[in-house]
Amino acid sequence: MISIEEAQRIILENIAPLETEKVTVFHALNRITPKNHIAPWDIPAADNSAMDGFAFLHAGVRDNRLRVCGFLPAGEVRCEPVPPGEAVRIMTGAPVPPGCDTVVPIEDVEEEGEWIVLRGKVKAGDHVRRRGEDISRGDVVIAAGSMLRPQEIGMLSAMGSTSLAVHRRARVAILATGDELLEPGATPEPGKLINSNSYSLAAQVLDAGGDPVLLGIARDTLEATCDKIRAGFNADFLVITGGVSVGDRDFVKAAIEELGGTVSFWKVNMKPGKPLAFATLQGKPVFALPGNPVAAMVSFELFVRPTLLKAMGHTRVFRPVVRAELQQATANKGSRPHLVRGIVSQRNGSYLVSTTGNQSSGRLSSLILGNGLMKLAPESIHAAGETVDVILLDRSFEMSPLDG
Repeated sequence: MISIEEAQRIILENIAPLETEKVTVFHALNRITPKNHIAPWDIPAADNSAMDGFAFLHAGVRDNRLRVCGFLPAGEVRCEPVPPGEAVRIMTGAPVPPGCDTVVPIEDVEEEGEWIVLRGKVKAGDHVRRRGEDISRGDVVIAAGSMLRPQEIGMLSAMGSTSLAVHRRARVAILATGDELLEPGATPEPGKLINSNSYSLAAQVLDAGGDPVLLGIARDTLEATCDKIRAGFNADFLVITGGVSVGDRDFVKAAIEELGGTVSFWKVNMKPGKPLAFATLQGKPVFALPGNPVAAMVSFELFVRPTLLKAMGHTRVFRPVVRAELQQATANKGSRPHLVRGIVSQRNGSYLVSTTGNQSSGRLSSLILGNGLMKLAPESIHAAGETVDVILLDRSFEMSPLDG
């Protein structure tokens, strides 16, 4: 068996970003840009008003009074200079007219016919957004390798982009194996199980930003397994669950080799998830994950998700790891590192963690109850109050509830 870290290194060192595709700005959300985006113009393009109010020359004010000589709504431009001692009523976003350098909000003046009186102290330059204050022409505004969040989408639109190149989404074929499996919707029978793994793994692919392709169920023969794997050759990655152990009906490893694939490793020193293989088949990465539901999902988190993210152009591919204080005594009596499902919370800026109870790799509810994975070393005992490393799978606990 190899370590988790060595398995990750072997997988990731040969993964290159997928080619790019052109999408609309709207559809670029959460995608990765392969190029720098440079400002084609200043934003804002001219000095403009930050408030609804009055624009004037600060040095021209006498006795805090100004005569109003016009109105400038947003979207229009005044080319005629405003004389000293006079003001133009101006709306938010309208270009500051020639002869003006200051804006006073409408609520800070008293209007007396065609005159206004300034109520308080006004400084030169107040409430004026300067040309290029946000970005200047020629600036690298969004660097290559950046993930395009809503704020980047807004900036791209402000710079005139309607479409752009991004790394395309990874297509991931997902195959379940086993004569015991039934598809969701079927009535459970003695000795049969519902194929939940395909759907949890497909959801994990979607969560990572990829496109899942469900191949269905391969029955427990070498021929059937080979046929189903062939059906996934048009995808970028192939994820198989079940059939990778050493039982009489575990044909995945043999099928990969039968089809000309090369297995890089088989078995990882971890719990859950030891029977895990990584291979290359027709130039495509193949992950053979355990059949137990928790083992399959944990293995995906540690190995498949980082791979998909790297392929889609991400430079940060691993979940955050924090130190959290144990809320009860916890032990790993086994000889392998144990990824224990945990419930993570925060108190006074510190992370707390407790287990989700029974850690059976077939107990999917242990993941539903939790939001993190504690990393416990082999044959280790931890008292309540000690801190351990925790992989954060979900940070919703940091959000405020509806009741405040």
